[in-house]
Amino acid sequence: MNRIYFDYAATTPTDPRVVTAMLPYFNEKFGNPSSIHSFGQETKSAVEKAREQVAKLIGAKPAEIIFTSGGTEADNHALMGVAFANEKQGDHLIISGVEHHAITECADFLKKRGFRATVLPVDKYGLVDPAEVAKAIEAKTILVSVMHANNEIGTVQPLAAIAKVIKERKAALGAKIYFHTDAVQTAGHLPIEVDALGVDLLSISAHKLYGPKGVGALYLRKGTRLTSFLHGGAQEGGKRGSTENVPGIVGFGAAAEIARQEMAGENDRVAKLRDKLKDGLLAGIPESQLNGHPTDRLPNNLNITIKYIEGESMLLSLDMEGIAASTGSACSSGSLEPSHVLLAIGLPHELAHGSIRFSLGKYTTEAEVDRVLEIFPPIVKRLRKMSPLYVCK
Repeated sequence: MNRIYFDYAATTPTDPRVVTAMLPYFNEKFGNPSSIHSFGQETKSAVEKAREQVAKLIGAKPAEIIFTSGGTEADNHALMGVAFANEKQGDHLIISGVEHHAITECADFLKKRGFRATVLPVDKYGLVDPAEVAKAIEAKTILVSVMHANNEIGTVQPLAAIAKVIKERKAALGAKIYFHTDAVQTAGHLPIEVDALGVDLLSISAHKLYGPKGVGALYLRKGTRLTSFLHGGAQEGGKRGSTENVPGIVGFGAAAEIARQEMAGENDRVAKLRDKLKDGLLAGIPESQLNGHPTDRLPNNLNITIKYIEGESMLLSLDMEGIAASTGSACSSGSLEPSHVLLAIGLPHELAHGSIRFSLGKYTTEAEVDRVLEIFPPIVKRLRKMSPLYVCK
């Protein structure tokens, strides 16, 4: 059986060119970048080259890039770093209702330590209204965090418009408010210029853009107050102690450079395949609907709700046919609760449980899309015959 992968939003395979770039730094060029001898300076130079490559991907300066262990650490560092560095100025954070758990659970952690957090509502597409951000900002607000694009439903947020209202409210209140975005799903997939977006902090993860797992970055605009995340060394400008993951960082840099050069053409190709899959599934499966914004969405993301059956049963049936996808429902992780993202956009529990996400990537082919269109509608038909919800509708 040929296996087919439609879960690129969860992780991507490492590009062979990235692996080639990394290999020498496992055994040939193994020095510690903090060492002053030639072995160390060789790897330090490689780390700094990667820093430049990652910075160029998002229109930042190399000195504004802090390497981390991934997107979760970058998100945690952004929230906790800003909160603890600015607690004398304020105790109030603002996040959206569709953030990744790396943001929502970090906000909960901070709430237990005396901070306050406002959760912004979203519309039926998962969009944050900039006017709601303006209403939520108060004199004690120190940070607003709104993700660039949602990992489940693909909706791209109006960050520049949100940044504009934050700037206006800052001026009116005389406050210092920082703006963070989780760009884990967009870096390397959508063009990013941090100045155009108006953000002060931005999180990235290498394994979402065909780089290795276990490495990411936090963009930190010059002048942004942030406490250190790990203590024990002066690495990363004193913001994150720990010997650098040199092979991972080198791979991250190579992946960022490849993405910057190939992104535009790849986006067009993948979006066409995504639209073919969307149109075919919605036409071939009665009582199904698209989740997320119809146009302002990631080019590789397709999230649909299929009434009367659960996402887990669809995933297992697809997996038996060699097709990997994912679900917006958390039932596969042992929770009875559906996705908080799908609930936030207004789906009732029973529909949120029946959602499935197909995410495409650089190795997705039209033949693979055709295979899903051939296999999936009969699976839905079979599962509905066994569903009491469908029988009793």
